[in-house]
Amino acid sequence: MARQVGEGSLSDVHRSVAVNNSSSKLKRAMAFAGPGYLVAVGYMDPGNWATSLAGGSKFGYTLLTVALLSNIMAIVLQSLCARLAIASGRDLAQACRDAFPKPVAFMLWLFAEIAIIATDIAEVIGTAIGLNLIFGLPLELGVIVTALDVFIILYLQKLGFRYVEASSSRCSASSRSASACRSSLPIRNGAR
Repeated sequence: MARQVGEGSLSDVHRSVAVNNSSSKLKRAMAFAGPGYLVAVGYMDPGNWATSLAGGSKFGYTLLTVALLSNIMAIVLQSLCARLAIASGRDLAQACRDAFPKPVAFMLWLFAEIAIIATDIAEVIGTAIGLNLIFGLPLELGVIVTALDVFIILYLQKLGFRYVEASSSRCSASSRSASACRSSLPIRNGAR
């Protein structure tokens, strides 16, 4: 089934959070905590911090300028995309699909997919390394667990976006509590 011009590609996630206006201010504010938490985690990704620290230890202050410029560019691009979404109700991909001929739109999509794959490879490998460090899982198994995790999140998104928020909040809470338990163990022979 072909989409119409201007139709949303992911209509289930391109809408506002339903808020009961008769609720208290705290309850209404908490309705936005889930999406806000997901955005904050996505932007302040630990993989980005680890990469920045490793690069900074190797290149020193020369990397600081590159990191500053890339963050400024990210803020500008995000604000422009937000303005586009507020003014037209569409995201950048939808606007490109509607504005450009099919061959150009296809090439833009292809370049975007290549960029997504390039950035996701680092995340998958970083997660596999983290699972190896924490649980001693082999890297190959860590990559498989990470891929399985992605499919679980996609399935939860099919059920509704609130399931994704609830599961990510539970996972975050359980990892924080596991980390607190691990840090409270006594140190023996140089290992916890």
